[in-house]
Amino acid sequence: MSRDPILDSGLDSIYTLRTSAPGPSGKLPLDPAQLGALASGDLFGWTQNAGMGWNPARMLGKEFLILSTMGGIRAPDGTPIALGYHTGHWEVGLLMEEAARTFSAAGAIPFAAYCSDPCDGRTNGTAGMLDSLPYRNDAATLFRRLIRSLPTRRGVLGIATCDKGLPAMLMALAGTPTLPTVLVPGGVTLMAEEAEDAGKVQTLATRFAQGEVTLEYAAEMGCKACGSPGGGCQFLGTAATSQVVAEALGLALPHAALSPSGAELWRDLARRSATALIALEKAGTTSRDLLTDDSIHNAMVTHAAFGGSTNLILHIPAIAHAAGLRRPTVEDWARINRQVPRIVDVLPNGPHHYATAQVFLAGAVPEVMLHLRDLGLLRLHARTVTGRTLGENLVWWETSERRQRLRAKLQELDRVNPDDVILAPARARARGLTPTITFLQGNLAPQGALVKSTAIAPERIDADGVFLHEGPARVFTSEAAAITAVKAGALKAGDVLVLMGIGPGCGMPETYQVTSALKYVRDGSKIALLTDGRFSGVSTGACIGHVSPEAWAGGPIGRLRDGDWLRLRIDTRTLEGSADLVSPSPEVLAARPLHPDLKPDPRVPADTRLWAALQNASGGSWGGCVFDVDRIRHLLDLGAEAEAKRSDA
Repeated sequence: MSRDPILDSGLDSIYTLRTSAPGPSGKLPLDPAQLGALASGDLFGWTQNAGMGWNPARMLGKEFLILSTMGGIRAPDGTPIALGYHTGHWEVGLLMEEAARTFSAAGAIPFAAYCSDPCDGRTNGTAGMLDSLPYRNDAATLFRRLIRSLPTRRGVLGIATCDKGLPAMLMALAGTPTLPTVLVPGGVTLMAEEAEDAGKVQTLATRFAQGEVTLEYAAEMGCKACGSPGGGCQFLGTAATSQVVAEALGLALPHAALSPSGAELWRDLARRSATALIALEKAGTTSRDLLTDDSIHNAMVTHAAFGGSTNLILHIPAIAHAAGLRRPTVEDWARINRQVPRIVDVLPNGPHHYATAQVFLAGAVPEVMLHLRDLGLLRLHARTVTGRTLGENLVWWETSERRQRLRAKLQELDRVNPDDVILAPARARARGLTPTITFLQGNLAPQGALVKSTAIAPERIDADGVFLHEGPARVFTSEAAAITAVKAGALKAGDVLVLMGIGPGCGMPETYQVTSALKYVRDGSKIALLTDGRFSGVSTGACIGHVSPEAWAGGPIGRLRDGDWLRLRIDTRTLEGSADLVSPSPEVLAARPLHPDLKPDPRVPADTRLWAALQNASGGSWGGCVFDVDRIRHLLDLGAEAEAKRSDA
C-alpha cells in the first residue's frame, strides 16, 4: 500500500525523541529578601530566561525590549527562505541583532518581539488596501500591549521602516510615556542602475495598456527596480517621510533617517541607538520628556521643508494624541506650510528628483535643520534621545567629521553637489521649489481638502504660481472603475476625475494606482483628480484628496454627476485654494440624493468597519484617524441613555 506523504513521511528519524531532559545548569541569583518579595510572574520570567538558554549568572542585568516590524525568513547569507511582504521589513532583523549584542555587551538583557507590517505598494488596487490604514491603529495597540507584557523592561527600542509600521511604532512609543524609548528608522533601498524607481514601476501596467511600453520592457523594469534587498522605497513617500519625522521629533539619533539598508553605517546606527537607550534609562529620561508640543512643531516644520507625504497629516496628529498632546489642526498645518520653504530636491517632487539615499549623503534631517535653525523656525530647546537638546545636536553636526565625509562621498560616488540636493532657501526659491501642501475649501470641500502642490506639473502653473483647472466631472464610485477608465484612455484633457466613496468610511484606501497612472499616461497632467480618499506619498499631479465631508458622511462630493462643471484653483505660493461646483448651482447640488451607484463595498471587512466608526467618532481624518477613548465612551453613554429612555417609553 502506498504511503501518503501528508499523513506520514515514513522517516525513522522522527521516532528519536524523549519526554524529559536535563534542565539548564546553574542557579538563579536569588537572595532571601528578594525571593520573598518577588511576584510569581517575575520569578517565572527568570525561569523562562534560563529555559531559553540565558546564562543565570547574567540574570541581574537590566532588561530592554527591542520591538520591530520585521517580516520574512532570511537565511544567514541573506537568501529568502520565506519572503516578507516588502523590502522595508526584510532586513530590519539585522538591526535587532546589532542592538541586542550591544545591550548584552553592556551587561543588559535584550528581549525581542515583532509585529510585521503590510506593503501599500503590494496592496494598491486590491482589497488588501482596505486594511492598510486601520492596521496602523491595531499595530500601535499591539506594540503597547507587548511593552506592557514585559513588566520588567527598563526601556524600549523600536525598529521600523515603512508606511504604516513606522507610524504605528511611533504611536506606540508616544503612548509609553513613563519609559525611555528610542526609534531606529530601518533605512532605504538603493536605486537600481539603468532601471526605473520603485514608484514609477508601479505604473507599468497602465503604460502597457496605453501602448507606451512593450511587454519586454515592462518585464525587465518590473524585475530590477530595487538596488538592494532591504529598506523603504527610494522616494520621499510615506515611508521615508515617516523616518524624517521620527528624527525631527527627537526620538531617533541625529542623521538616522534615510540610511542605506544593509550598509555598515546602517548597522552602526542600531548599535549607537541601543547605547543611547541605556544612557536615557540611567538618566531617568522618558518619552514624556522628549515628546512635547515643541517636538511636534519641529516635526511639522521639517516635514514642510522636505516636501513630505500628505499621509503625515494623518500620522503626526495620531502621534500627538498618543502622547497626550494637542493634535495639530488644519490651521496649524496651513500656517506652517506658509512659513516654511521647501529646500529638498527629491523624488517625487523634483525638480531634479534625487533619491533618498542621495539625500542621506547630502545630510538629510540635520542638514535641513541647519537652514531651518538659521531662519528661526525650530524650537531648539526641545530635548532628544541623545540626552542633548536639538540645538546642541545641530552644533555638533555642523562641524562633525560625519557631515564632511558623507557629503564628500556623494560628490565622489555620483558627481552630485550636496548643496544641489539640500538647497539654501534663497537658491531653492530661485530654482522654483515651492512649499508643499495647500489646504483647500470651497463648496465641494466645506470642511477642507488638501493637495501636494509641489507635485503639480510645472507647465500647469502660471507666472503668478496659480494652478487653475475648469472642466467636466467624470464620476466614479470605485477605484476599479476609475483605473479601468484611465487604462482605456476614456478620460480626456480637461476632465476632473471624481472618485467618491473611498474616505474613512471604508478604510480610506490609498489610490496610488490612479494617481501614478495620471502622471505617466498621455495628457495625464491635464486631468485633475478630486477624491475623499487619500494618496501614496509618491503621488504627483493635481490630485486633491481628503475631501471632507466624505461621500459616506453626506458630503457634497457624493452628489456630483457626470458633466457637472467644476473649478479647481490652487495658489502654490500663498498655499490657498478652492474646489467648487460652478454649474449647476450649489442649491441644485444640495437637493440631489447621493450618487445612485454609491454603494457599500462588500469587500470591506468588519474589522475595518469598526475602525471607521471609532475614528469617525474621534475626529475623523483631520484628527489623525485615532481612537479617542473618552470621546467614544461619552457617545456610547449618550446612546445608552437614549436607548433606556426609549425602553421606558
